[in-house]
Amino acid sequence: MFVAPYFSEENGRIAFTRRQGSDFAKTVADDFNPLHDADAKRFCVPGDLLFTILLYKYGLSQHMEFVFSGMVPEGVQLLLPEAADEMRLLDAQDKEYLSMRRSGDLTILESSIESLCRCYVAFSGHTFPDLLVPSLAERGLMLNPTRPMVMYESMGIDLERLDFNGVALELDHNELEISGKRGAARMAFNFVDNGEVVGRGRKNMLLSGLRDYDQAAMDEMVARYYAAKKGYLAP
Repeated sequence: MFVAPYFSEENGRIAFTRRQGSDFAKTVADDFNPLHDADAKRFCVPGDLLFTILLYKYGLSQHMEFVFSGMVPEGVQLLLPEAADEMRLLDAQDKEYLSMRRSGDLTILESSIESLCRCYVAFSGHTFPDLLVPSLAERGLMLNPTRPMVMYESMGIDLERLDFNGVALELDHNELEISGKRGAARMAFNFVDNGEVVGRGRKNMLLSGLRDYDQAAMDEMVARYYAAKKGYLAP
């Protein structure tokens, strides 16, 4: 499975090094969020890595809902639960990091799982700056450039069928609700196989510390993001 290099597993527990989490973010998700840098002070494992591992471990169901409740740091061991319709990822102290609910038909076909994971993770990794920046700018707002606060709250998928090998993801629309300096962003998308919509999904994020839009500050923030990407990809 393509996700194997990005975590370790022993005695029913999974764990991550900083390098594994960072490499997944940058090489699979094309995500250069500084929280996923190997040397970040507040490093956390990408939520999309947890999502991908769970699909490989338990299969892909027609209807799935994931709720993220905690940031996973380096070295924390998460216990793999027994397969069920409702599962939680906990550490040894019973702290919860993610919960998953599923229903409908199930497939363990790796080609279908990899196809969906790769297209979703690549889409999710581009939340900033491709999706969030223009949505906020339309409302005259922006993230705090020195400490952007964006929390991956939940995501869900609803599939009409599971027998695909090369599914693609297309953005349907964005929704943004603002309350003072806080906001909730929802990104709706479709899964498409050979021109046919075979499923739909949504990603929900919580935003805080919003401020009035400043073009120069926003340009600098985006420039730093792309400079980090260029530095990582440079030979």
